[in-house]
Amino acid sequence: MDRSLSRWASDYVNLVLAVGRHDGDFVDAYYGPRAWKLVAEAGEPRPLAELRAEAGQLLEEVASADLEEGEALRRDYLLGQLGAVAAHLTRLDGQSYSFDEEAEALYQVRPPVTPEASLEAALARLDQLLDGPGSVQDRYQRLRERIVVPTLRVDAVFQAAIAEARDRTRRHAVLPDSDHFRVEYVTGKSWSAYNWYQGGGHSVIQVNLDLPIAIDRALDLAAHEGYPGHHVYNALLEQRFAQPPPTGKGWVEFTVYPLFSPQSLIAEGTANFGIEVAFPGAERLAFERDVLFPLAGLDPAEAERWARVQAEMKVLAFADNEAARGYLDGRLDRAHAEAFLVQYSLRTADQAAQRLRFIDTYRSYVINYNLGEQLVRRWVEGQGGTEADPGRRWEVFVDLISSPRLPRALGL
Repeated sequence: MDRSLSRWASDYVNLVLAVGRHDGDFVDAYYGPRAWKLVAEAGEPRPLAELRAEAGQLLEEVASADLEEGEALRRDYLLGQLGAVAAHLTRLDGQSYSFDEEAEALYQVRPPVTPEASLEAALARLDQLLDGPGSVQDRYQRLRERIVVPTLRVDAVFQAAIAEARDRTRRHAVLPDSDHFRVEYVTGKSWSAYNWYQGGGHSVIQVNLDLPIAIDRALDLAAHEGYPGHHVYNALLEQRFAQPPPTGKGWVEFTVYPLFSPQSLIAEGTANFGIEVAFPGAERLAFERDVLFPLAGLDPAEAERWARVQAEMKVLAFADNEAARGYLDGRLDRAHAEAFLVQYSLRTADQAAQRLRFIDTYRSYVINYNLGEQLVRRWVEGQGGTEADPGRRWEVFVDLISSPRLPRALGL
């Protein structure tokens, strides 16, 4: 077969753009040739059956390609991404997947079940941490209300968190000279924040002000959406792979990011774990207590207890997976799924309704945050990147976010 991976990569990019005509959420970022985008957007969308046939043909050809030396990782990346495109097309064309089947087809992992006993145990530990009368949920929300950032101070707090996260990241990662992003504040979204990567080292980060932002979310969002999270991940991949030589490799497949693909487990997992890489334990507590709490006009004395509470919330984050599994598989109706989220993720009714709207749109994507973080942590620590060796942790982490590795390549 005389076709090269570069030719198949071009076909893959154009296929992703064509699928985007059927699903407006599918193309998360594109900064390739403008002419390709214009072609994809011209006329009527190509029929799903035609796109499915093309995806199948591309998978078959790439899988049987004769590779040159050093091309195996690139081929594995294309195969993983193409497999997810094919699976998403199948779903768009009307085939049903279970929650577990969909997650495996799109993200290369089959999410384990989190027993309710594990969630109950986390609630019991929170019961000991939270003062006052009432349920754990009531006490958690009362504590959270005391550390909500006033709306007029959100930007100052967020900008301070971004500046510190950027500074810490730049000590360990070489970012493009054009590195820059703009923050916008929006409403009416199902997500709390979103990074829209524009190419050329530029991002737009939108923060949703529909629901109150607790002080810890400011640092979470700054690191997750910005440094060393999505902004850095996209910038490094573009710099190392999409850019033409001598800067990069000229691999055109890295000019497009299909959201429902294995790349997202790496992207979300590293964005979440990157918070801890940049702000390990005591350093995070000190920065929030000494800088962000005063900027927000909040009592720094609340910082330490809130940090202990958030450690238990890591366990309860897996309640999202169980709510999504039950809801998407038809075992929970909307009311019961929202009640499950209120009970086990300690959200308010409004927050639970917002999260279920997210699940309506993004479905099994929810696994990429909690399970993705867990699996990325396991891989980084398995390479010696433990909290006890922060230099090695940064080294392994930056290598991961600037590589074409997908979950299967990590053995996840």
